[in-house]
Amino acid sequence: MQSISAPPVQEVAADTGSVRSSSNSADARISEFIRLGVVGLFAYWSFTIVAPFILIFAWAAILAVALFPLFELLRRLLGRRGIAAAVLIVVACLAIVIAPLAAILFSFADGTRALLTGLKEGTVVLPSAPQSIRAWPYVGERAFEIWNYAIANFTVMLKQFQEPIKAAAGVILERTAALGGGVLSFIASVLLCGCFLVARQQLVTSVNLVVARIAGNRGTDFVRLASMTVRNVSRGIIGIALLQTLLCGLIFFLFDVPAKGALTFVVFVFCIIQIGPGIVLLPLVIWAWFTWPFPDALLFTLLAVPVTVLDNILKPILISRGLSTPMPLILLGVIGGALAHGLVGLFLGPVVLGVFYDLFVAWTSPTLPAGDNSPETSQEVAVS
Repeated sequence: MQSISAPPVQEVAADTGSVRSSSNSADARISEFIRLGVVGLFAYWSFTIVAPFILIFAWAAILAVALFPLFELLRRLLGRRGIAAAVLIVVACLAIVIAPLAAILFSFADGTRALLTGLKEGTVVLPSAPQSIRAWPYVGERAFEIWNYAIANFTVMLKQFQEPIKAAAGVILERTAALGGGVLSFIASVLLCGCFLVARQQLVTSVNLVVARIAGNRGTDFVRLASMTVRNVSRGIIGIALLQTLLCGLIFFLFDVPAKGALTFVVFVFCIIQIGPGIVLLPLVIWAWFTWPFPDALLFTLLAVPVTVLDNILKPILISRGLSTPMPLILLGVIGGALAHGLVGLFLGPVVLGVFYDLFVAWTSPTLPAGDNSPETSQEVAVS
């Protein structure tokens, strides 16, 4: 009779160890998934808490990067007093930029509201054609007749388009009402920018640690490239646009140009998208020569022409290297940013797209484009 032999002790022990190892591995994976789930839950929860302030933080960081050289200059002049330098920058931004910008925006909102109310109620009256138009060679008489014919039929046209005007008025008034919130966001961003400038050393350490964990050895180069792009876009595009806008608004105020708030806001949009203020100033110059006294028209022209060409002079000075971001992308950032985030998006959109474009090009290239390796740039990187 054949006996049945038991399996070797070593094989049983090996099978038991394999089962125990598989059980431990499964437990480890389950524990890892649980930890990842908890981290993900807290990350999402934290994001929902800070989401309303993301735009303010982002714009404050952009301002800090753009204003860092000025902060360093003031800090050296004030005997290494960083808090005093930051306070001066914040006060200057609020007084020189935010206050005039708020006045322009509220004037634009009031003018738009009055115009839409007049269109809905049919109280808008257009001026008749001046007699001087008849003196134009070849087309003067015809232009005079067309102008007066359009004015005579303007009231009839308003009655035909009353419903579309009401619908458009509601949307426009809702958008203009949001301008106040945009101004408050600007003020909060400027105040937070001062805090970023004061705490620059702590930000240096934090940014370097995070970037090293995410991007490895090239992380510092990526951050340096991002800071350079922020400086170029903010100074070369947004800074010059703000300067030209403020100068145009001052000229409109001094010469009491009608609808000065709306015209100034239109100038700002055209300057941001790199068209320039000429598209607004040129018709105003022509109108001034036909309606104003000769000295006023001449002075207005002498002031408008330098403002129109100001960007061609300042851009080579303010942009340290050629701006690699394509202008269509800047235009897309302005329009998309305004539609998505309102007033702040006008400034934030082109900067964000510009940074993303340069980082994407650098990431897909075999070597990162050469950047500014000076100590000043290294410190500016931290603020971004």
